[in-house]
Amino acid sequence: MDAPGDPEGPPPPAGDDPAASARETPNRLSREQLFVLISAASMNLGCMMSYSILGPFFPKEAEKKGASNTVIGMIFGCYALFELLASLFFGKYLVQIGAKFMFVSGMFVSGGVTILFGLLDQVPDGPVFIALCFLVRITDAISFAAAITASFSILAKAFPNHVATVLGTLEIFSGLGLVLGPPLGGFLYQSFGYEVPFILLGCIILLMVPLTMHILPSYEESNPGHHSFWKLISLPKVALLTLIITSLSSCFGFLDPTLSLFVMKKFNLPAGHVGLVFLGLALSYTISSPLCGLLSDKIPHLRKWFLVFGNIITAGCYMLLGPVPVLHIQSQLWLLVLMLVIIGISSGMSIIPTFPEIISCAHENGFEEGLSTLALVSGLFSAMWSVGAFMGPTLGGFLYEKIGFEWAAAVQGLWALTSGLLMGLFYLLEYSRRRRRSKVHSTLGTEEEQRALLPDEN
Repeated sequence: MDAPGDPEGPPPPAGDDPAASARETPNRLSREQLFVLISAASMNLGCMMSYSILGPFFPKEAEKKGASNTVIGMIFGCYALFELLASLFFGKYLVQIGAKFMFVSGMFVSGGVTILFGLLDQVPDGPVFIALCFLVRITDAISFAAAITASFSILAKAFPNHVATVLGTLEIFSGLGLVLGPPLGGFLYQSFGYEVPFILLGCIILLMVPLTMHILPSYEESNPGHHSFWKLISLPKVALLTLIITSLSSCFGFLDPTLSLFVMKKFNLPAGHVGLVFLGLALSYTISSPLCGLLSDKIPHLRKWFLVFGNIITAGCYMLLGPVPVLHIQSQLWLLVLMLVIIGISSGMSIIPTFPEIISCAHENGFEEGLSTLALVSGLFSAMWSVGAFMGPTLGGFLYEKIGFEWAAAVQGLWALTSGLLMGLFYLLEYSRRRRRSKVHSTLGTEEEQRALLPDEN
């Protein structure tokens, strides 16, 4: 029989208390942790499919209803803008609203508005259609912000020692949603018309809601905390980490309006094959993220290396996407696909460690260890990701038009390079300060020992 304190023995029963289960670190997942993973994975998959399903056919349908290309771009862009605002709000008030309620409500509203989007072809053309598109898209952004902010907070609470591993694993489902959404939406649209893709996906998300309500543990706190986003982001390390999040999100967003146009023009690929080019980025990111998360949790000091070199590698790959003319390298399809694959891996190296690094920095600077701090970090992460998701396509489209894809990609790469170098400089300064501090403590300790020995020598 195992001793009570034997680490190889089974953990003591936690009952139905999720917080107690979260504090344990057994080799196998507890029931509560498994249910949290299932809930978060289903939300990631469903919401990412809902987000990406518009791409193949909505612009064409919107043009038929009288929307200009500029308006269509704004309909896509408003999602990131309102997700940004909503993430900050929900991160601040998650404790008051309730994490489980926010998670379930976000999924429910997301499923409902997805169905409503499928009914918009029945409304009158022109301003009415455009206004309802904005209304539904904004509501979807707010609901997603609620669900993802609550999801990050619950995951960090349920897996306090394995945050990066869990987030990296869940990126598989986010990646699957982004990969499956466009082809599934395009197939259903061609086979059954405009309404069916949205109605089917919305119903699937709504069917997940009662399951989530039943299995998701309740992580609630009565103390809302006294810290704010401004105090969190004013920490130098957190500010640099948010710069990394924004730059990498922008790098992803930059490719949406530019890469397909460049590939079709440069290599004369048919539209159906362009999606396969994007697949290299999506699959490499999806596959590498769990490994990066596992290494970040098992070997925490690797995080700084991942953050710095992940950004530098990403920057180099963006220089070679075109490639930038000053390199005098001929543009080839195999080189572009290879760079996208490496970008997927390097982005996973940089993105996954940011969340646990912000949590660690917050706790080191006096933020309480509880759901309120996790909510602030979750809201900040989602908000900064939204900033990049808004700036990337906007700036990318403008630069593509003015200076061409090759130079536009190089400019985007410089952003990642700058954030990586600044992060590396911060870590060097931090290491230097710690060495000086340890030398001072060592000197003071030696002097105290000598003073203690003097009376004996006399």
